[in-house]
Amino acid sequence: MFTDLEKPKSLSIGDEFPAFELQDENGDPVSIDDLKGRRFVMFFYPKDNTSGCTREAKEFTEALPLFEEKGVLLFGVSKDSVKSHRNFIDKQELGVRLLSDPDHVLMEKVGAWGPKIAYGRASVGAIRTTVSVDADGIVDNIWRNVRVPGHVEDVVAHITS
Repeated sequence: MFTDLEKPKSLSIGDEFPAFELQDENGDPVSIDDLKGRRFVMFFYPKDNTSGCTREAKEFTEALPLFEEKGVLLFGVSKDSVKSHRNFIDKQELGVRLLSDPDHVLMEKVGAWGPKIAYGRASVGAIRTTVSVDADGIVDNIWRNVRVPGHVEDVVAHITS
């Protein structure tokens, strides 16, 4: 079991979303400055082309028109490379932008990287997390330790309420 000292620091509702600059699947930079004045949602996931992550990314892709209708930008984030993200998008026909955080710096800042127990084994890695941010850059909702079934519906309900 992990002690409180080992648990990652994490973002809370009402916090300002942390500064970042990451590359998307095309190698184009995306930073917090690019998102000023825009609502956005970021879903943090473990690995491209794995079953749960593929399902989540496909479900977010299907919901993308609802995000666009509400003016909400949508990004997926993992430690996978730009090339891996490009291949994932092409192979799975995804419509969401994917950001590469190879050193998991942003993931750590939001609490989406740290100690976890998977299949009964303790490890350190990505913790499936989704963060919703308002147009002022303030976190307005966080979903932690996400289970994929029903998750996208919960996020859509939040942004459309």
